[in-house]
Amino acid sequence: MNHILKKYSHKIGLNYWHFEWCTKYRYKMMKKFGNCNLVKAAILKSANENNIKVHEIEVLPEHIHMLITLPRGMSDADAFQKLKGRSANLIFKNKPNYRLRYPKGNFWARGGCAITVGYNDYNTTKGYINRQLDHHAVEFV
Repeated sequence: MNHILKKYSHKIGLNYWHFEWCTKYRYKMMKKFGNCNLVKAAILKSANENNIKVHEIEVLPEHIHMLITLPRGMSDADAFQKLKGRSANLIFKNKPNYRLRYPKGNFWARGGCAITVGYNDYNTTKGYINRQLDHHAVEFV
C-alpha cells in the first residue's frame, strides 16, 4: 500500500474520494485521443490550482473517474464545482468550436458521484478506475 495515514492536530485519518461525472447529454466528446488528453490536462490543472491531489484519473469518451484527496476543509460539492467549472473553462478556451455543441457553456452534466474510499478499499478502487478502458471496451480514434 502506498497511502499513509495523515496526522492532524487531534486526529489521524485518510481523505480519499472516488469522483465520477459525465459530459452533458453524455456526448462522447473525448472519443478522440487528443481530446481525451486535453480534458485530462484541464482536470489536472484545475486540481493542481485547488490543491486537490489526484491519485488516479481515467478519461473515457463520455465520463471521468478519479481517485483524489481533498484539501482539509473542502467539501465534495466544492471540489466538484472547482474541478468541473475550471476544467470546462480551459476546455472551451482550447476548443472554441465546442461552444457550437454547448452554447450555454455547460460542458459537464449536473451532479456526479462522490464516494469516500476507506483504507481497505483504496487498492480496490484504484484497480477499478484503472480497468475502466477495458470495462467499457474503449478504442480512441
